[in-house]
Amino acid sequence: MSGGGPAREPARGPVEDLAADYRDSGFGASLGCGTAPAVLAIDLARAYLVDGSPLRAPVEGAVAASSTLIGAARAAGLPVLHTRVVLQPGGADGGLFARKVPALRVFEEGSPLGGFAEGAAPEPGETVVTKQYASAFHGTSLAATLTSAGIDTLLICGLTTSGCIRASATDALQHGFRPLVVDEACGDRDRRLHEANLLDLEAKYADVLSLDRALDTIKTAGAGP
Repeated sequence: MSGGGPAREPARGPVEDLAADYRDSGFGASLGCGTAPAVLAIDLARAYLVDGSPLRAPVEGAVAASSTLIGAARAAGLPVLHTRVVLQPGGADGGLFARKVPALRVFEEGSPLGGFAEGAAPEPGETVVTKQYASAFHGTSLAATLTSAGIDTLLICGLTTSGCIRASATDALQHGFRPLVVDEACGDRDRRLHEANLLDLEAKYADVLSLDRALDTIKTAGAGP
């Protein structure tokens, strides 16, 4: 039986509290999708999936969701762009990043761990951006490629959320492209890292979409004029 007093709101956890604090402080407005979206698949490499690799992470679900997103974009006739990391033997072109993260040696030229994961390889004609640093934009021609193609929105998927996804989404915003990060299609070494970085991206630099919403966005864009 009800006690007759005012109903209490369910207790919120620390993540909900932080998200609410961001919103109350004027963060987290929606960017929305522009008129010309594309999928940007970040570093879907075997290095994250092969046992014994120093970068091994529980990202099989994210890779599968990325493949679904990529397949939907292809079916809808939207552009799909990919990134990969390739370092010279010894990693000299990786600079301080390679010094800070010695595990990046798995991406030295010729390493089988640097290859694309099964089901995530580019198709002929799709742009592949080779990079040495976290952001897909740093030191690459990506911004010029997107501008020349008239692309204004990036549905971002791949690996890892706290690293190259975060850096690429932030730089996308700073280059004038709308970053839409697809939750289930990104992965990391630990779920807590994934969730914390998505929360902060949503507050400051990107829209975070569910896979279902991203697929609906692709379907709508593919059906447009």
